[in-house]
Amino acid sequence: MPLPVISVAQMREWEGRAWAAGVCQETVMKLAGEAVARRAFDLEDHSGSTMLFLIGKGKNGDDARIAAELLTAEGVEGVQLMKLVDGTESLPDFSGVSLIVDGVFGIGLNRELSPDWCDFIERLNESTKGLRVPVLSIDVPSGLDADTGQPRGAAVRADYTLTVGAPKTGLISDHASEFVGLLEVAAEVGLSEVPPLGELRWVDANDFKRFVPKRHANAHKGTFGHVGIIAGSTGYHGAAVLAARGAACSGVGLVSVFTPAYAPVAAQLQSAMVHPWDANVIHTLSACTAVVIGPGLLGPDVPESLRRVVINLWRESKNPIVVDASALEWVSSEPVPENAVRVVTPHPGEAARMLETTAGQIQADRVQSLRRFSAQYSGAVTVLKGRHTLIGAFEGPVIINGSGNPHLAQGGSGDVLSGYLGGWLARKDLEGELVNTIALAVWRHGAAADHLSAFGFERDVDSLLSTLEGNFDC
Repeated sequence: MPLPVISVAQMREWEGRAWAAGVCQETVMKLAGEAVARRAFDLEDHSGSTMLFLIGKGKNGDDARIAAELLTAEGVEGVQLMKLVDGTESLPDFSGVSLIVDGVFGIGLNRELSPDWCDFIERLNESTKGLRVPVLSIDVPSGLDADTGQPRGAAVRADYTLTVGAPKTGLISDHASEFVGLLEVAAEVGLSEVPPLGELRWVDANDFKRFVPKRHANAHKGTFGHVGIIAGSTGYHGAAVLAARGAACSGVGLVSVFTPAYAPVAAQLQSAMVHPWDANVIHTLSACTAVVIGPGLLGPDVPESLRRVVINLWRESKNPIVVDASALEWVSSEPVPENAVRVVTPHPGEAARMLETTAGQIQADRVQSLRRFSAQYSGAVTVLKGRHTLIGAFEGPVIINGSGNPHLAQGGSGDVLSGYLGGWLARKDLEGELVNTIALAVWRHGAAADHLSAFGFERDVDSLLSTLEGNFDC
Protein backbone atom coordinates (compact mmCIF):
# COMPACT_ATOMS: atom_id res chain seq x y z
CA MET A 1 0.00 0.00 0.00
CA PRO A 2 1.40 3.46 -0.84
CA LEU A 3 2.45 5.73 2.00
CA PRO A 4 0.93 9.18 2.56
CA VAL A 5 3.16 12.23 2.33
CA ILE A 6 2.63 13.96 5.67
CA SER A 7 3.37 17.14 7.58
CA VAL A 8 5.28 17.35 10.85
CA ALA A 9 1.99 17.87 12.68
CA GLN A 10 0.57 14.70 11.11
CA MET A 11 3.69 12.79 12.12
CA ARG A 12 3.30 13.98 15.71
CA GLU A 13 -0.38 12.99 15.69
CA TRP A 14 0.59 9.58 14.35
CA GLU A 15 3.14 9.11 17.12
CA GLY A 16 0.62 10.32 19.70
CA ARG A 17 -1.94 7.73 18.59
CA ALA A 18 0.70 5.04 18.74
CA TRP A 19 1.78 5.92 22.29
CA ALA A 20 -1.87 6.08 23.39
CA ALA A 21 -2.43 2.63 21.88
CA GLY A 22 0.37 1.21 23.98
CA VAL A 23 3.21 1.23 21.45
CA CYS A 24 6.52 1.46 23.29
CA GLN A 25 8.60 4.48 22.27
CA GLU A 26 11.81 2.59 23.00
CA THR A 27 10.77 -0.15 20.58
CA VAL A 28 10.11 2.37 17.81
CA MET A 29 13.48 4.02 18.46
CA LYS A 30 15.22 0.66 18.30
CA LEU A 31 13.57 -0.24 15.01
CA ALA A 32 14.45 3.18 13.58
CA GLY A 33 18.02 2.71 14.76
CA GLU A 34 18.16 -0.69 13.12
CA ALA A 35 16.99 0.80 9.83
CA VAL A 36 19.69 3.48 10.04
CA ALA A 37 22.32 0.86 10.88
CA ARG A 38 21.37 -1.27 7.86
CA ARG A 39 21.46 1.70 5.50
CA ALA A 40 24.74 2.97 6.89
CA PHE A 41 26.30 -0.48 6.55
CA ASP A 42 25.17 -0.67 2.91
CA LEU A 43 26.62 2.76 2.12
CA GLU A 44 29.95 2.39 3.91
CA ASP A 45 32.81 1.15 1.75
CA HIS A 46 34.18 -1.33 4.36
CA SER A 47 37.74 -0.37 3.58
CA GLY A 48 38.76 -0.13 7.22
CA SER A 49 38.00 3.59 7.40
CA THR A 50 35.77 5.39 9.90
CA MET A 51 31.99 5.66 10.00
CA LEU A 52 31.27 8.85 11.94
CA PHE A 53 27.93 9.40 13.72
CA LEU A 54 27.03 12.99 14.64
CA ILE A 55 24.86 12.80 17.76
CA GLY A 56 22.50 15.64 18.66
CA LYS A 57 20.50 16.07 21.86
CA GLY A 58 17.10 15.01 20.51
CA LYS A 59 15.46 11.87 19.15
CA ASN A 60 17.54 11.94 15.99
CA GLY A 61 20.60 11.76 18.15
CA ASP A 62 19.12 8.75 19.93
CA ASP A 63 18.45 7.03 16.59
CA ALA A 64 22.03 7.69 15.51
CA ARG A 65 23.44 6.43 18.83
CA ILE A 66 21.37 3.23 18.68
CA ALA A 67 22.49 2.61 15.10
CA ALA A 68 26.14 3.08 16.04
CA GLU A 69 25.81 0.75 19.03
CA LEU A 70 24.13 -1.92 16.91
CA LEU A 71 26.87 -1.78 14.29
CA THR A 72 29.56 -2.03 16.96
CA ALA A 73 27.78 -4.99 18.57
CA GLU A 74 27.76 -6.70 15.17
CA GLY A 75 31.52 -6.36 14.96
CA VAL A 76 31.69 -3.48 12.51
CA GLU A 77 34.99 -1.68 13.07
CA GLY A 78 35.69 2.02 12.80
CA VAL A 79 32.38 3.25 14.24
CA GLN A 80 32.87 6.60 16.00
CA LEU A 81 30.42 8.87 17.80
CA MET A 82 30.69 12.65 18.05
CA LYS A 83 28.28 14.18 20.57
CA LEU A 84 27.28 17.75 19.81
CA VAL A 85 25.96 20.33 22.27
CA ASP A 86 25.88 23.86 20.87
CA GLY A 87 27.62 23.92 17.49
CA THR A 88 30.90 25.34 18.76
CA GLU A 89 32.63 21.97 18.47
CA SER A 90 35.59 21.57 16.12
CA LEU A 91 35.22 19.18 13.25
CA PRO A 92 37.47 16.11 13.22
CA ASP A 93 39.82 15.20 10.40
CA PHE A 94 37.59 13.66 7.72
CA SER A 95 40.41 12.23 5.63
CA GLY A 96 39.87 8.74 7.05
CA VAL A 97 36.07 8.92 7.15
CA SER A 98 34.06 6.97 4.56
CA LEU A 99 30.54 7.89 5.78
CA ILE A 100 28.99 10.54 8.03
CA VAL A 101 25.63 9.82 9.65
CA ASP A 102 23.80 13.05 10.49
CA GLY A 103 21.69 12.75 13.64
CA VAL A 104 21.93 16.35 14.88
CA PHE A 105 18.46 17.88 14.35
CA GLY A 106 15.20 16.21 13.37
CA ILE A 107 11.75 17.23 12.18
CA GLY A 108 11.01 18.97 15.49
CA LEU A 109 13.25 21.93 14.63
CA ASN A 110 10.90 24.94 14.58
CA ARG A 111 13.25 27.89 14.94
CA GLU A 112 16.11 29.54 13.15
CA LEU A 113 19.48 28.04 14.01
CA SER A 114 21.94 30.05 16.06
CA PRO A 115 24.99 31.52 14.34
CA ASP A 116 27.15 28.84 15.95
CA TRP A 117 25.03 26.03 14.54
CA CYS A 118 24.90 27.67 11.12
CA ASP A 119 28.66 27.97 11.14
CA PHE A 120 29.06 24.32 12.21
CA ILE A 121 26.79 23.08 9.42
CA GLU A 122 28.48 25.21 6.79
CA ARG A 123 31.88 23.93 7.92
CA LEU A 124 30.55 20.39 7.75
CA ASN A 125 29.17 20.91 4.23
CA GLU A 126 32.40 22.44 3.01
CA SER A 127 34.51 19.62 4.44
CA THR A 128 32.35 16.79 3.08
CA LYS A 129 32.16 18.41 -0.33
CA GLY A 130 35.90 18.92 -0.56
CA LEU A 131 36.72 15.37 0.50
CA ARG A 132 33.68 13.82 -1.21
CA VAL A 133 32.58 12.10 1.98
CA PRO A 134 28.97 10.88 1.64
CA VAL A 135 26.43 11.96 4.24
CA LEU A 136 23.40 9.98 5.41
CA SER A 137 20.82 12.11 7.26
CA ILE A 138 18.32 10.56 9.65
CA ASP A 139 14.69 11.60 9.06
CA VAL A 140 15.61 15.05 7.69
CA PRO A 141 18.90 16.82 6.92
CA SER A 142 19.77 18.76 10.07
CA GLY A 143 18.59 22.36 9.80
CA LEU A 144 16.01 21.71 7.06
CA ASP A 145 12.37 22.51 7.77
CA ALA A 146 10.55 19.22 7.11
CA ASP A 147 7.33 21.05 6.16
CA THR A 148 8.68 23.66 3.76
CA GLY A 149 11.95 22.13 2.56
CA GLN A 150 13.73 25.41 3.36
CA PRO A 151 16.84 25.70 5.58
CA ARG A 152 16.44 27.22 9.03
CA GLY A 153 19.51 29.38 8.46
CA ALA A 154 21.64 26.45 7.25
CA ALA A 155 21.07 22.78 6.48
CA VAL A 156 23.24 19.72 6.01
CA ARG A 157 23.71 18.80 2.36
CA ALA A 158 23.06 15.09 2.52
CA ASP A 159 23.67 12.55 -0.20
CA TYR A 160 21.00 10.28 1.28
CA THR A 161 18.10 10.92 3.63
CA LEU A 162 16.38 8.03 5.42
CA THR A 163 13.13 9.46 6.72
CA VAL A 164 11.15 7.57 9.36
CA GLY A 165 7.55 6.38 9.05
CA ALA A 166 6.48 8.26 5.92
CA PRO A 167 7.86 10.98 3.63
CA LYS A 168 7.52 14.55 4.89
CA THR A 169 6.09 17.23 2.62
CA GLY A 170 9.19 19.43 2.56
CA LEU A 171 11.51 16.59 1.59
CA ILE A 172 9.90 16.04 -1.81
CA SER A 173 9.94 19.70 -2.88
CA ASP A 174 12.31 20.46 -5.72
CA HIS A 175 14.18 23.18 -3.84
CA ALA A 176 14.99 20.68 -1.06
CA SER A 177 16.79 18.30 -3.40
CA GLU A 178 20.23 19.86 -2.87
CA PHE A 179 19.94 19.07 0.85
CA VAL A 180 17.96 15.81 0.83
CA GLY A 181 19.83 13.92 -1.87
CA LEU A 182 18.25 10.52 -2.50
CA LEU A 183 15.18 10.12 -0.30
CA GLU A 184 14.32 6.74 1.19
CA VAL A 185 11.72 5.74 3.77
CA ALA A 186 12.09 3.49 6.83
CA ALA A 187 8.40 2.62 7.06
CA GLU A 188 8.49 -0.45 9.30
CA VAL A 189 9.33 1.08 12.67
CA GLY A 190 6.50 -0.33 14.79
CA LEU A 191 4.10 2.62 14.74
CA SER A 192 0.35 1.97 14.72
CA GLU A 193 -1.97 2.34 11.74
CA VAL A 194 -0.56 4.62 9.03
CA PRO A 195 -2.37 7.97 8.53
CA PRO A 196 -4.97 7.93 5.75
CA LEU A 197 -3.82 8.52 2.19
CA GLY A 198 -4.14 12.06 0.88
CA GLU A 199 -3.42 13.69 -2.46
CA LEU A 200 0.25 12.66 -2.54
CA ARG A 201 1.18 8.97 -2.31
CA TRP A 202 4.67 7.51 -2.12
CA VAL A 203 5.36 4.13 -3.73
CA ASP A 204 8.36 1.85 -3.36
CA ALA A 205 9.29 -1.81 -3.75
CA ASN A 206 6.76 -3.07 -1.19
CA ASP A 207 3.86 -1.81 -3.30
CA PHE A 208 4.60 -4.16 -6.20
CA LYS A 209 5.17 -7.48 -4.48
CA ARG A 210 3.11 -10.15 -6.22
CA PHE A 211 1.48 -7.51 -8.44
CA VAL A 212 2.42 -9.17 -11.73
CA PRO A 213 0.37 -12.38 -12.19
CA LYS A 214 2.05 -15.71 -12.78
CA ARG A 215 2.15 -16.96 -16.36
CA HIS A 216 -0.14 -19.91 -16.96
CA ALA A 217 1.36 -23.06 -18.40
CA ASN A 218 -0.71 -22.77 -21.59
CA ALA A 219 0.06 -19.07 -22.18
CA HIS A 220 1.36 -17.91 -25.56
CA LYS A 221 2.70 -14.64 -26.96
CA GLY A 222 -0.78 -13.42 -27.77
CA THR A 223 -1.67 -13.72 -24.09
CA PHE A 224 0.73 -10.91 -23.25
CA GLY A 225 -0.24 -8.33 -25.84
CA HIS A 226 1.34 -6.57 -28.79
CA VAL A 227 2.88 -3.10 -28.51
CA GLY A 228 3.35 -0.92 -31.57
CA ILE A 229 6.02 1.78 -31.51
CA ILE A 230 5.93 4.73 -33.93
CA ALA A 231 9.41 6.20 -33.59
CA GLY A 232 12.73 7.09 -35.17
CA SER A 233 13.86 9.26 -38.06
CA THR A 234 17.14 10.07 -39.80
CA GLY A 235 19.75 10.86 -37.18
CA TYR A 236 17.40 9.80 -34.36
CA HIS A 237 16.91 6.13 -35.16
CA GLY A 238 18.56 5.11 -31.87
CA ALA A 239 15.50 6.35 -29.96
CA ALA A 240 13.31 3.82 -31.78
CA VAL A 241 15.78 1.03 -31.01
CA LEU A 242 15.92 1.92 -27.31
CA ALA A 243 12.13 2.18 -27.04
CA ALA A 244 11.74 -1.23 -28.71
CA ARG A 245 14.31 -2.85 -26.42
CA GLY A 246 12.64 -1.21 -23.42
CA ALA A 247 9.26 -2.59 -24.53
CA ALA A 248 10.67 -6.11 -24.82
CA CYS A 249 11.88 -5.90 -21.21
CA SER A 250 8.26 -5.63 -20.02
CA GLY A 251 7.46 -9.21 -21.01
CA VAL A 252 4.98 -8.12 -23.69
CA GLY A 253 4.26 -10.83 -26.24
CA LEU A 254 5.10 -8.91 -29.44
CA VAL A 255 6.88 -5.66 -30.34
CA SER A 256 6.40 -3.93 -33.69
CA VAL A 257 8.24 -0.78 -34.75
CA PHE A 258 6.90 1.56 -37.45
CA THR A 259 9.59 3.98 -38.56
CA PRO A 260 10.69 6.32 -41.37
CA ALA A 261 14.26 5.18 -40.58
CA TYR A 262 13.73 1.53 -41.51
CA ALA A 263 17.23 0.38 -42.45
CA PRO A 264 19.22 1.51 -39.37
CA VAL A 265 16.43 0.48 -36.97
CA ALA A 266 15.93 -2.96 -38.53
CA ALA A 267 19.68 -3.59 -38.48
CA GLN A 268 19.80 -3.22 -34.69
CA LEU A 269 16.73 -5.20 -33.63
CA GLN A 270 16.18 -8.94 -33.59
CA SER A 271 13.03 -9.87 -31.67
CA ALA A 272 11.04 -6.80 -32.71
CA MET A 273 9.26 -6.66 -36.06
CA VAL A 274 10.29 -3.52 -37.96
CA HIS A 275 8.09 -1.93 -40.63
CA PRO A 276 8.98 0.96 -42.95
CA TRP A 277 6.48 3.78 -42.72
CA ASP A 278 3.90 3.68 -45.53
CA ALA A 279 0.15 3.66 -46.02
CA ASN A 280 -0.09 -0.03 -45.17
CA VAL A 281 0.95 0.36 -41.53
CA ILE A 282 -2.60 1.10 -40.40
CA HIS A 283 -3.67 -2.51 -40.80
CA THR A 284 -0.71 -3.79 -38.79
CA LEU A 285 -1.15 -1.10 -36.13
CA SER A 286 -4.75 -2.18 -35.65
CA ALA A 287 -3.52 -5.51 -34.27
CA CYS A 288 -1.59 -3.82 -31.46
CA THR A 289 -2.98 -3.70 -27.92
CA ALA A 290 -1.07 -0.50 -27.06
CA VAL A 291 0.89 2.10 -29.04
CA VAL A 292 3.93 4.21 -28.13
CA ILE A 293 4.46 7.38 -30.17
CA GLY A 294 7.24 9.94 -30.24
CA PRO A 295 10.82 8.78 -29.54
CA GLY A 296 13.14 10.19 -32.20
CA LEU A 297 10.42 11.63 -34.44
CA LEU A 298 12.37 14.75 -35.37
CA GLY A 299 13.64 16.40 -38.51
CA PRO A 300 12.27 17.10 -41.98
CA ASP A 301 11.89 13.48 -43.06
CA VAL A 302 8.99 12.74 -40.67
CA PRO A 303 6.14 12.39 -43.20
CA GLU A 304 2.93 14.33 -42.83
CA SER A 305 1.04 11.06 -43.14
CA LEU A 306 2.67 9.91 -39.92
CA ARG A 307 1.48 12.98 -38.04
CA ARG A 308 -2.06 12.49 -39.38
CA VAL A 309 -2.09 8.83 -38.29
CA VAL A 310 -0.85 9.77 -34.83
CA ILE A 311 -3.58 12.37 -34.36
CA ASN A 312 -6.24 9.97 -35.59
CA LEU A 313 -5.01 7.25 -33.23
CA TRP A 314 -5.14 9.67 -30.31
CA ARG A 315 -8.66 10.76 -31.24
CA GLU A 316 -10.14 7.36 -32.09
CA SER A 317 -8.24 4.36 -30.74
CA LYS A 318 -9.68 2.45 -27.79
CA ASN A 319 -6.24 1.02 -26.99
CA PRO A 320 -3.76 2.57 -24.52
CA ILE A 321 -1.49 5.15 -26.15
CA VAL A 322 1.76 6.53 -24.70
CA VAL A 323 2.97 9.81 -26.20
CA ASP A 324 6.46 11.18 -25.61
CA ALA A 325 8.94 13.72 -26.96
CA SER A 326 8.09 15.69 -30.12
CA ALA A 327 4.76 13.93 -30.62
CA LEU A 328 3.46 15.77 -27.55
CA GLU A 329 3.08 18.83 -29.78
CA TRP A 330 0.87 16.97 -32.27
CA VAL A 331 -1.87 15.83 -29.87
CA SER A 332 -2.08 18.77 -27.47
CA SER A 333 -5.74 19.73 -26.85
CA GLU A 334 -6.98 16.93 -29.12
CA PRO A 335 -10.08 15.06 -27.86
CA VAL A 336 -10.02 11.38 -26.89
CA PRO A 337 -12.72 8.68 -26.75
CA GLU A 338 -14.54 8.24 -23.46
CA ASN A 339 -12.62 6.00 -21.03
CA ALA A 340 -9.68 5.68 -23.44
CA VAL A 341 -6.26 5.28 -21.81
CA ARG A 342 -3.86 8.07 -22.74
CA VAL A 343 -0.46 8.55 -21.09
CA VAL A 344 1.92 11.47 -21.70
CA THR A 345 5.50 11.45 -20.41
CA PRO A 346 7.07 14.93 -20.48
CA HIS A 347 10.27 15.99 -18.80
CA PRO A 348 10.18 19.48 -17.23
CA GLY A 349 11.52 21.16 -20.37
CA GLU A 350 8.83 19.61 -22.56
CA ALA A 351 6.15 20.45 -20.00
CA ALA A 352 7.35 24.05 -19.93
CA ARG A 353 7.27 24.34 -23.71
CA MET A 354 3.76 22.96 -24.00
CA LEU A 355 2.43 25.06 -21.10
CA GLU A 356 4.27 28.17 -22.36
CA THR A 357 6.23 28.70 -19.18
CA THR A 358 9.72 27.92 -17.90
CA ALA A 359 11.24 24.73 -16.53
CA GLY A 360 11.86 26.61 -13.29
CA GLN A 361 8.16 27.35 -12.94
CA ILE A 362 7.33 23.70 -13.65
CA GLN A 363 9.72 22.56 -10.94
CA ALA A 364 8.51 25.16 -8.45
CA ASP A 365 5.14 23.39 -8.21
CA ARG A 366 5.40 20.01 -9.88
CA VAL A 367 2.00 18.76 -8.74
CA GLN A 368 0.15 21.77 -10.12
CA SER A 369 2.21 21.56 -13.32
CA LEU A 370 1.18 17.92 -13.72
CA ARG A 371 -2.48 18.89 -13.23
CA ARG A 372 -2.25 21.61 -15.90
CA PHE A 373 -0.47 19.32 -18.34
CA SER A 374 -3.06 16.57 -17.92
CA ALA A 375 -5.90 19.03 -18.49
CA GLN A 376 -4.27 20.22 -21.71
CA TYR A 377 -4.15 16.61 -22.92
CA SER A 378 -7.82 15.78 -22.34
CA GLY A 379 -7.21 14.31 -18.89
CA ALA A 380 -4.38 11.99 -19.89
CA VAL A 381 -2.41 10.32 -17.13
CA THR A 382 0.77 12.40 -16.92
CA VAL A 383 4.16 10.97 -16.01
CA LEU A 384 6.15 14.11 -15.13
CA LYS A 385 9.73 12.90 -15.15
CA GLY A 386 12.43 14.14 -12.80
CA ARG A 387 13.54 13.62 -9.23
CA HIS A 388 10.68 11.57 -7.79
CA THR A 389 8.72 11.22 -11.03
CA LEU A 390 5.05 12.10 -10.53
CA ILE A 391 2.12 10.10 -11.92
CA GLY A 392 -1.40 11.53 -11.97
CA ALA A 393 -4.11 13.38 -13.86
CA PHE A 394 -5.87 16.74 -13.66
CA GLU A 395 -7.65 15.54 -10.51
CA GLY A 396 -7.32 12.70 -8.02
CA PRO A 397 -4.27 11.20 -6.30
CA VAL A 398 -0.72 11.88 -7.43
CA ILE A 399 1.77 9.05 -7.06
CA ILE A 400 5.35 9.91 -6.18
CA ASN A 401 7.90 7.41 -7.41
CA GLY A 402 10.47 6.40 -4.81
CA SER A 403 13.12 4.95 -7.13
CA GLY A 404 15.71 6.39 -9.50
CA ASN A 405 18.79 8.57 -9.26
CA PRO A 406 20.66 11.23 -11.27
CA HIS A 407 22.29 8.62 -13.51
CA LEU A 408 19.00 8.47 -15.40
CA ALA A 409 19.73 12.02 -16.57
CA GLN A 410 21.24 10.95 -19.88
CA GLY A 411 20.03 10.72 -23.44
CA GLY A 412 18.03 7.60 -24.17
CA SER A 413 16.74 6.75 -20.70
CA GLY A 414 13.41 8.43 -21.48
CA ASP A 415 13.10 6.43 -24.71
CA VAL A 416 13.63 3.24 -22.72
CA LEU A 417 10.93 4.33 -20.26
CA SER A 418 8.34 5.14 -22.93
CA GLY A 419 8.82 1.76 -24.61
CA TYR A 420 8.91 -0.08 -21.29
CA LEU A 421 5.73 1.64 -20.16
CA GLY A 422 3.99 0.91 -23.45
CA GLY A 423 4.94 -2.75 -23.19
CA TRP A 424 3.40 -3.07 -19.75
CA LEU A 425 0.21 -1.31 -20.87
CA ALA A 426 -0.07 -3.67 -23.85
CA ARG A 427 -0.11 -6.74 -21.63
CA LYS A 428 -3.58 -8.27 -21.56
CA ASP A 429 -2.94 -10.00 -18.24
CA LEU A 430 -2.83 -6.59 -16.51
CA GLU A 431 -5.99 -5.05 -17.94
CA GLY A 432 -7.92 -3.04 -15.34
CA GLU A 433 -4.78 -2.08 -13.40
CA LEU A 434 -3.96 1.16 -15.20
CA VAL A 435 -2.42 3.36 -12.51
CA ASN A 436 -0.65 0.49 -10.76
CA THR A 437 0.78 -0.72 -14.07
CA ILE A 438 2.13 2.75 -14.89
CA ALA A 439 3.55 3.08 -11.39
CA LEU A 440 5.18 -0.35 -11.66
CA ALA A 441 6.88 0.51 -14.95
CA VAL A 442 8.15 3.86 -13.67
CA TRP A 443 9.35 2.33 -10.42
CA ARG A 444 11.17 -0.61 -12.02
CA HIS A 445 12.84 1.73 -14.53
CA GLY A 446 14.23 3.77 -11.63
CA ALA A 447 15.03 0.69 -9.55
CA ALA A 448 17.18 -0.68 -12.36
CA ALA A 449 19.27 2.51 -12.22
CA ASP A 450 19.46 2.21 -8.42
CA HIS A 451 20.63 -1.39 -8.76
CA LEU A 452 23.45 -0.33 -11.08
CA SER A 453 24.54 2.46 -8.73
CA ALA A 454 24.44 0.25 -5.64
CA PHE A 455 26.79 -2.29 -7.17
CA GLY A 456 29.04 0.16 -8.96
CA PHE A 457 28.25 -1.16 -12.44
CA GLU A 458 28.34 0.85 -15.63
CA ARG A 459 25.49 3.35 -15.71
CA ASP A 460 24.90 3.88 -19.42
CA VAL A 461 21.61 3.17 -21.18
CA ASP A 462 22.77 -0.23 -22.44
CA SER A 463 23.46 -1.25 -18.84
CA LEU A 464 20.04 0.04 -17.83
CA LEU A 465 18.42 -2.15 -20.48
CA SER A 466 20.50 -5.16 -19.47
CA THR A 467 19.35 -4.71 -15.90
CA LEU A 468 15.70 -4.46 -16.91
CA GLU A 469 16.12 -7.58 -19.04
CA GLY A 470 17.52 -9.52 -16.09
CA ASN A 471 15.88 -10.50 -12.84
CA PHE A 472 17.61 -7.90 -10.72
CA ASP A 473 16.93 -7.95 -6.99
CA CYS A 474 14.75 -4.90 -6.35
